[in-house]
Amino acid sequence: MAHIIKITNADIFQQDATKVLENISFNIGEGEFVYLIGKTGSGKSSLLKTLYAALPLQKGFGEVAGIDLATLNRKNVHLLRRKLGIVFQDFNLLTDRNVEENLRFVLTATGWKDEAEMNQRITKVLEEVGLSKKRLSMPYELSGGEQQRIVIARALINNPVLLLADEPTGNLDPETSDDVLTLMRNLAKQHNTAVLCATHDYRILKNFPARILRVQNSRILDDEGSSIR
Repeated sequence: MAHIIKITNADIFQQDATKVLENISFNIGEGEFVYLIGKTGSGKSSLLKTLYAALPLQKGFGEVAGIDLATLNRKNVHLLRRKLGIVFQDFNLLTDRNVEENLRFVLTATGWKDEAEMNQRITKVLEEVGLSKKRLSMPYELSGGEQQRIVIARALINNPVLLLADEPTGNLDPETSDDVLTLMRNLAKQHNTAVLCATHDYRILKNFPARILRVQNSRILDDEGSSIR
């Protein structure tokens, strides 16, 4: 199984240069679904930001989707971002644009030019998240669960090899959370997309078991509690 994420002996820093994780090493394989858990402020979000190059990797080795994080800068970070999908707790949809326009914005920003191909891709992802009939709806007309489904559609629109999800069910009720997790897992399996999902929702871990990376004492531990090498 090819590795989509390879992190070796890395230190992770917050935006203010505070070190939050030290000497961490882990791999995530193609199509693998993995949870990232830990207390608030433990470094989960900083790790995710490092993986999608919003924060620099200052020490250690990191490779995501075949790209060495040490080689990235503002001019070429798009090469990594095209291979990723990102889902946040806050939906971050463009509130002045309808669902189709939100998805089209991502396609345009990542280099798509053919209108027919863009329309076809938008149709496909809306079918996959079960919201074909909401194509012309504004975000404020959608429920929280529907908005998160659009966020997932947006994250998957470029057929990413990796989906990074930061508390994707944090603003949802338990039933809707289950629906969103089921959708993410099914789509990841269908497309062989690796998923790293940071969550505080331990109910989800019980209902949808998968490999767990635990942030504890500035280190990454596996789900049995032993350090991953």
